[in-house]
Amino acid sequence: MVQHTRRNISKPVIGVTGNARLFSPSWLCIKLAVFLAGGHALRISVRHPVPEEHLDGLVISGGDDIHPSLYEEEIMAKAHYDEARDELEQRYIEYALTNHLPILGICRGYQLLNVQSGGSLYQDIRPLREKTDNRATFLPQKKVVLKKETEIYKIIGHELFKVNSLHHQAINILASDFQVAAWDADHFIQAIEHKEVKPVIGVQWHPEYLLYLKHQRQLFTWLVAQAKRTVT
Repeated sequence: MVQHTRRNISKPVIGVTGNARLFSPSWLCIKLAVFLAGGHALRISVRHPVPEEHLDGLVISGGDDIHPSLYEEEIMAKAHYDEARDELEQRYIEYALTNHLPILGICRGYQLLNVQSGGSLYQDIRPLREKTDNRATFLPQKKVVLKKETEIYKIIGHELFKVNSLHHQAINILASDFQVAAWDADHFIQAIEHKEVKPVIGVQWHPEYLLYLKHQRQLFTWLVAQAKRTVT
């Protein structure tokens, strides 16, 4: 195991990976969510490197498609990939898993947690949907069902609720390290959690855009609470 150290700061330090664009609404919303939960967020991208040993927890945020070579599929026409970001996030995930730091994967981030552990993705679920459409929405309009005997159910506290939807990919083969925590009406996986004691969860929706809902803020509250346990 890598020796985990951190800077002298009063709040748990949560690394937030994402794109390197000048303006990133997702980063700003996650930064606020972490602050409200009692943590201190640091932006991580190919332009914003942060030493892994400074972190107490990790958010892998949404964005461009994961390169399909990582799960042995072919490149799709008109898809947007960011291989430098893929490599960067894989490194941080590996560090966090090795050092038992808490991880929250969001959308692409939740998909990458699965891919890095040996799972695969549907590259385009739009033609596969039957009971739900794939219209992008920041508002909570898609129903999700949580399994009661899961950590995520303990965090959110609701078996049935609505989420937003900004994705066109989804988990196909689930990595053996994870278990399913939630589905949508078309039985696409909407949340996963690590089978072992590692505090690692992932959600397909974007809770950072739903901070006006207490049960969505609770995901960040959980992350910061878990991160406090890593502070030395």
